[in-house]
Amino acid sequence: METILYFLFWAGLIFIMMRFGCGAHVMGHGNPATTRDRPSGSKTDVRWTAPETDTDPVCGISVQTRNAKSAVHDGHVYYFCSRECRERFEAAPDSYLAKADGAMTDMREQAHG
Repeated sequence: METILYFLFWAGLIFIMMRFGCGAHVMGHGNPATTRDRPSGSKTDVRWTAPETDTDPVCGISVQTRNAKSAVHDGHVYYFCSRECRERFEAAPDSYLAKADGAMTDMREQAHG
């Protein structure tokens, strides 16, 4: 019985330290004093959010980004309808991006023509 109480004591103490003490940042509970002292325009306040839908550059299908496969190329995130489309894109991204740029140019010309 003493052994169980000994372990429960230490488990409770460690929990309290992690929840409120020096380990709070590990559990995602930031110290409000540090966030309050930061200037509001700091780079850590900037967050990128994905668009709700995007067009697969390989097959041209509109995809829901929340469930889509993604890849990053030249600092841009591209979304794909399937693993196969992503693999094709990763094998030759410039050919698919050139094709997409050409299609966008054609659409702009039609809109202004």
